[in-house]
Amino acid sequence: MEKTVLYQFLVEVPQAAAIWSGLLVLALVVLTVLVARPDRDRPEDDPSLPVVPTDRELAAAEAADQRRYAEEVAVAAAGAAQTAHRRREEWLAAQTDLERAWAAYDEAEVAARRFAGAGSLPTPRTPRTPAEYAARERHLHRAATAAHWRGELTLRQLGEVFGHRNGWDPRLHPVEQEVRLARVVRDTRLADYRAAQERERSAWRTAELAAEAARTLAAEAYAAAARLRPARVPAAVAAPSGSGRRSLAPRWRPARVG
Repeated sequence: MEKTVLYQFLVEVPQAAAIWSGLLVLALVVLTVLVARPDRDRPEDDPSLPVVPTDRELAAAEAADQRRYAEEVAVAAAGAAQTAHRRREEWLAAQTDLERAWAAYDEAEVAARRFAGAGSLPTPRTPRTPAEYAARERHLHRAATAAHWRGELTLRQLGEVFGHRNGWDPRLHPVEQEVRLARVVRDTRLADYRAAQERERSAWRTAELAAEAARTLAAEAYAAAARLRPARVPAAVAAPSGSGRRSLAPRWRPARVG
């Protein structure tokens, strides 16, 4: 009896262990598959699943993007047009300043030419007394002040006259002072004209760049708006009976520029 019980124990225990081992392996395999592919057990209406848009939704989204792009380009084109108009006005103002600077320089040049032969003439002889030198200094100061109020001398240049710097000598004869004053005014007008010329050129370049940017954005805005309109296919014109030939569709012709 004891041998029978011992025999059954030795035979059935390994079989049970083998069965439990197989079940354990199977459970591990199933658990591995579930972890690796969790989407298989998800329901179809699970909100965490990615939603694939339909063709209609894709077309609507693309149309919305094109409409938004067309609106943005239209706003940019309007702003560029305003900027181009403003830059053109600035260039016209700079051109007006250039013309005024040239007229002022031409006037100063004519005035300086009137003293062209003064250097070859002898200086009038006057008594060299303190009163004479004081009169010459007063004359120089009055002439320089009048030129400053006319806009012919800057405040810095007027300070040089009163400070007797940069070649301004109050002891010179009034004729020599007038010659020097006319030449300084001419040189100042010439410098003003060249500065105005450079400003006009810079304003012209800026206006040209702004105009080119406005034209580019306007063309892009027109193209974006055209893409929003549905395509129109012109219908073919029917051929007359008996002609034996198919008539061609009418060609689109550009509008005449008036």
